[in-house]
Amino acid sequence: MEMNKHTTRRTFLKAGVTTFGAVCLGCPDVLAASESAEDAIVSQQYDKDFPLHEAMYYKKLEDLRVECQLCPKQCRIADLERGYCGVRENRSGKYYTLVHSRVCALHIDPIEKKPFFHYLPGTPSLSLATAGCNVECKFCQNWQISQFRPEQIESIKLSPKEVIKHAKENSCPSVAYTYTEPVIFYEFMYDIARVGKEEGVTSVMVSNGYIKEEPLVELCRYLDAVKIDLKAFTEKFYKEACSSELKPILETLLTLKKLGIWFELVVLIVPTLNDSEGEIKEMCAWVFKELGPDVPIHFSRFHPTYKIKNLPPTSVRTLEKARQIALDAGLHFAYVGNVPGHEGENTYCPGCKELVIKRVGFTILQNTVRGGKCHHCQHPIAGVWDIKV
Repeated sequence: MEMNKHTTRRTFLKAGVTTFGAVCLGCPDVLAASESAEDAIVSQQYDKDFPLHEAMYYKKLEDLRVECQLCPKQCRIADLERGYCGVRENRSGKYYTLVHSRVCALHIDPIEKKPFFHYLPGTPSLSLATAGCNVECKFCQNWQISQFRPEQIESIKLSPKEVIKHAKENSCPSVAYTYTEPVIFYEFMYDIARVGKEEGVTSVMVSNGYIKEEPLVELCRYLDAVKIDLKAFTEKFYKEACSSELKPILETLLTLKKLGIWFELVVLIVPTLNDSEGEIKEMCAWVFKELGPDVPIHFSRFHPTYKIKNLPPTSVRTLEKARQIALDAGLHFAYVGNVPGHEGENTYCPGCKELVIKRVGFTILQNTVRGGKCHHCQHPIAGVWDIKV
């Protein structure tokens, strides 16, 4: 469902959050090089519709400049300028987020779509996003909203309390911050998650992991699970394909491990760029040593999109090899993603090797995990299987 000038928020929410469907509000086809007079008027109207909200992590510098302390880019921003993400603006030496309560995508998804395979399987999750991102992946599947400024994307105003209310009304035990990069709408996510804790609705973050330690630790006080896209295991790939760095992502993973929060990994395998057996072996060895054998790792199939359209979809054979490398490295839960019906979607007990969760795409056909244990041999199956309020 798309928003237009005749669509009310009530109409949108009634139609949009009651089905397992994609909702993208007014995604543009092209990025304007500069604002027209009409764009400027729209931008001014958005300021009225979405009041400014002061950012949580930044420090003031001389000459009304500020330095963002949220992600490793640590942008230094002059007065009336924005950081790399395009959603945070310096106004007279005070740093503001422009996307608090400014929702551009709202869906009800199966939790498996995130993907979370070991977090409340078979449950729906109210999923939302704002415009913007703090990296630019050349293979981004949601570039129509991640690579645009908030005033270029049609959005609706939705407060944290309203988000939690709609989650409860639609029997969603969780809210997922996803589609773009939740780190850039940190304050909005933080406020929703705090309300959710009070109301018995959990929060899960689907992230690239490009965040500094202090805000991550503070946020995890209110999060219940995290999915991190580990896009590759080389600095070269991160620099050339994602405009970011690998090292901060690894530091984020180590912090999550230290905090004890549940998290899962996704690796999108892009042919010729990050699919070598050597790189995958090195990655899996690091995960086993530093994060432990119970962290689920999903090897997902790439499809040509955005700025990488010259490469073919990842072969299923390559994904199967990656999964086997992970299992051989000692990881208990390795999956094949974006190949519906493949046996690599299923969960097997690391003890007796019996099938415990059977999946086809995002659908659970069988789940014999009971009390966090294998029904066959009582071996523990790592994950979050019940909500603890």
